[in-house]
Order: sequence, then C-alpha cells, then structure tokens
Amino acid sequence: MPGRSLRTQIALVFGILVVALSVLLSIGFGEVVKRRIQRDVGTSLQTLADATASLLAAGLYQRVREVQVLASSEVLWKSGLDSPQVLQLLARQQAIHPQSLWLGVTDAQGVVHAASGNMLLGQNVSERPWFQAGLKGPHVGDVHPAKLLESLLPPSKSGEPYRFVDFAAPIRLSGKTVGVLGVHGYWEWVNEMIQTLMPVDARQDQLEVFIFDKTGQLIHAPADQQTLLQRLGQKLPDERFYKVPSDTARADQTAVVRWADGQRYLTSHARLQARSAESDMGWHIVARMPVDIAFAEATQAVYKALLGGFIAAVVTSLLAWMAAGRLSEDLNTLARAAQDLEAGNPKATIPTAQSSLEVRRLSSALRDMTQRLLTAHGAMEAQVQLRTQQLEQANRELDLQARSDPLTGLLNRRGFDAQMAYALALARRSGRPLSIVTMDVDHFKQINDTYGHEAGDHVLQRLAQTLMQRLRDSDVVARLGGEEFAALLQDTDIAGARAIAQALVDAIGEQRDPVAGHFTISAGVATLRGMDDLGSALLRRGDEALYEAKRAGRNRVVVQA
Repeated sequence: MPGRSLRTQIALVFGILVVALSVLLSIGFGEVVKRRIQRDVGTSLQTLADATASLLAAGLYQRVREVQVLASSEVLWKSGLDSPQVLQLLARQQAIHPQSLWLGVTDAQGVVHAASGNMLLGQNVSERPWFQAGLKGPHVGDVHPAKLLESLLPPSKSGEPYRFVDFAAPIRLSGKTVGVLGVHGYWEWVNEMIQTLMPVDARQDQLEVFIFDKTGQLIHAPADQQTLLQRLGQKLPDERFYKVPSDTARADQTAVVRWADGQRYLTSHARLQARSAESDMGWHIVARMPVDIAFAEATQAVYKALLGGFIAAVVTSLLAWMAAGRLSEDLNTLARAAQDLEAGNPKATIPTAQSSLEVRRLSSALRDMTQRLLTAHGAMEAQVQLRTQQLEQANRELDLQARSDPLTGLLNRRGFDAQMAYALALARRSGRPLSIVTMDVDHFKQINDTYGHEAGDHVLQRLAQTLMQRLRDSDVVARLGGEEFAALLQDTDIAGARAIAQALVDAIGEQRDPVAGHFTISAGVATLRGMDDLGSALLRRGDEALYEAKRAGRNRVVVQA
C-alpha cells in the first residue's frame, strides 16, 4: 500500500481480515441453519400433506359407504323409488351433509323419480357417467364441472362455477337392479376440510395445500391461486411425485421446487391412500411454503452474523490504527492465528503479544472479538435448537391428532392400521393366534334422527368406554369410522374371540342410555388363517361376518365362514 502510513496499513489489514473471517463463518453457519430449517419445516409440510390425504381418503370412503348402505336397504325401496320414505331420506341426508347439493333416485333406465329440491325430476340422466357406473356397483367420480344442475342452483358464494364429486350405488330388489342412488357432493367441502388442519399462522407463513388428479391436473387450490395457476398451466410440480406408488406408506417427499408462477417453494407431496377400490382416485396432495419465508430465520441469522462481523471489523481497525508501532514478529504471529481461525481449526486462538503495549492491546481485542463471534454463533445455535424442539412438539401433537379419534379417545383408522401391522408381524414371528372383532351400533341412524347427534355421540362414547373396560390392555381398540368399531385380540383364537364378542354384545344389551334408552350392537369375528394372511383380508372377513350379523337380525355375533 504505497503512500499510506503504517497505522493506516495496520487498520486496513486487520479490518479486511476480520471482515473475511466474519463472512466465511456467517455463510458456513447460515448453510447449516438452512439445512436444519429445511428438514424441520419440511417435516411439518409432510405431516400436513399426509394428514390431508388421510382425512380426504376417509371422507371419500365414508360418503360412498353411506350411499352404498342406503342403496342396499331393500325395506326402503319396496314401497317405490318415489315413496314418502324415500323423499324424507333425501331431505335428511341433505340436512346431515349440506355439501350434498343434489341427491336423486333414478330407475334402471335413468329417469329421475325423486330428487332433493325436485331438481331434474322426470329428466333422463342415462348418459351421465355417474349413472352408468352406478348401475354396475359403488362409484366415486372424479371432480367435474356442473352440467345439468348449473342453471338450477343459485350462484356459489365464491362466484366460481360449481364443481362436483359424484357418489352412486345400484338399488337392487331381490337381486335385480331397479335404479341408482346418486349424490353430487360440492367440491368446496375439501377446502373446509383442509382449513381444519391448517395451523394458526398458516396465512402469515403463506402455507398452502393443493390437490392434483392422477394425470397431474390441478383440481384444488386456495381461492386466490386457482385461476392464476390454471391459466399458467400448472401441473404436478415435480416429475418425481408421479413415480410414488399409491400404496406407499408415509415417506419424506419434500424438495425445493420452482412452480409455474416462477417462484421457488419448499414442497411436500403425499398420495391419496384409498380405503376401497371405488374411492381410489389417484390424487396427489401437495403442501408448499415460499422459500424466502421457510428460510427467513436462516437469512436473518446470516445478516446478524455479518453485521456483528462488520462492527467487529470497524472496532478492530480503530484499535489497530491507534497502535503506536508495527512489530513484524507479533503481526506474523497474529496473521497465522487468524488464518488458522479462517481454516476452521477448533484449537486456534489469538495469542497475547507481549512485545509492546500497543500490540498487546490489539491481540487482546482480536481475541475478545473472536470470542464474541463464537458466543453469538452459540446463541444462534441455541435459538435454532429451541425452534427445532418447538417444531418437533408440534409435529408430535399433529401426528397424535391424525391417529386418534377426538370423540371417543380411541385410535382412528390410521392408528389402527399401524397397530395391526405390528400385531401381524408379531403373530407371524411367534406363531400365536390373532383375531379381530368388528362391531357396529344397530339402528344408529335411527338414534341420530330420533334423539339428535348429541345423543348419538353419547352412545358411541358409552360403547367406547365399555370396550376399554372389558378388553385387555394388550388388545387394540379403535373407531374405524361412523358407528363402526374394531378390537384386535392378540393371543386369542376364534373360540376365545367369539366368547369375548358375545360378552360385549350382552354387556351393551344390558345397558340403558339416559337419552337414547336401550340400544344393541352386532359383531363379526374373524381370525388369522396363516402366516401369509394379510391384515386387509382379516378386516374384510370381520366386516363380512358383521354384515351377516346385521342381515340375521342384529344384536348377535357371527363368526367368519
């Protein structure tokens, strides 16, 4: 530096050295923080996507099962497809499910005989896909815009065209198909379901959930994103998501992806885990958060570290400039120590120079500055650890909510499936028996219609309490959905399971609810048939035995054939 004084040269050398050291440390530490935040926020996004997929699958399965059960009730249809009982049923179902904007009954030729609000009454809908599929068996249709009903319904609250998900099932009398029961579910119910899973600060964090169909077409987005992304031709944002099989269990499917709007988002993906063949829509559930928000904490940490480094550089330069002289040996020693620090040597320290007062003060200032930087980094590390613990706690609570039934406190279907997988593995290793008892409250809909949903909830809670009191701690008890319960009995053969099921049926039959009065349950019993038997097959046989108990008159136990 020709023409500059010795003091100025010292100040510039040490200032540049401290700035370089601060930049290197800040950038390195920022990358570590960014990787941790991507892992933690990605876990939260993945949990949200998985919970949405699970709740959506349960909703589709429950709705099509309700339609199937109603369509299979021969007592209801013996009086005709447009009997007063049928009209009352349609009105009650629409009151229970307000998002079912149209419920209708057709004959086998497609002529509408009864419908909610008398919409499409007398018209022929035989060309509609839901009718054609409903003649053959239970059906769930993919999302589609309203056609015949568009002009009959009032404008939607959002102003957007109506879109429906269709549910249908054949009406059979004495084995002959006489008609189809169809339901047009308003697609808006998906948005309401997603909002129940969103954290409180979702809007602030711009946390959003999207749904794509099996071809990658966008079928659901937040209201302010739907039109924009469809105009931009948004497809499933990452080609790797197509390759995830529909029966894949929860896995980390999170990545930073650029969307059609040109922005980069931290994106998580989950496939719809269908509960039945007819509800297997092949949908993709995607949760995203803008990268600048997801990594805001890491960016702030880097800026704070850089600011601290620049302040330290100014202070150091000032102290160096105030030094009275320049001693090459001390300066070389200090330079070597600074290079060791820059190289990341954990044992490196700034030595105290003793050759002069000025150099001693300079070396002390550098040592104190280095300690402050390390202390600042340590404080930021502690802050990151605290944030990680908070995220982990939130993830545990969300996972618990996703596995538990809030009404009864029992496991839900997702939690039951996990316990069944564990019990099957144990039974296969040990060769011990494993049985299942499936239970259903008899005439539960009549209880709801007569005494109200609060009384129905109390009946379900009473049944849950009885199960927990009478079954062993090692037994797995769950509410699978609606009024259906299941108990997985380890180390119990078919005879033992039948005795337990009969004891439960008798115990419920002896009780009397303060509001609903006397009520009963039906039970189906099945047992593991071999080491290659699957959990889904075991549950299916239990359900078949339960349906047989219903057909045989209810309030009884039926063992698998």
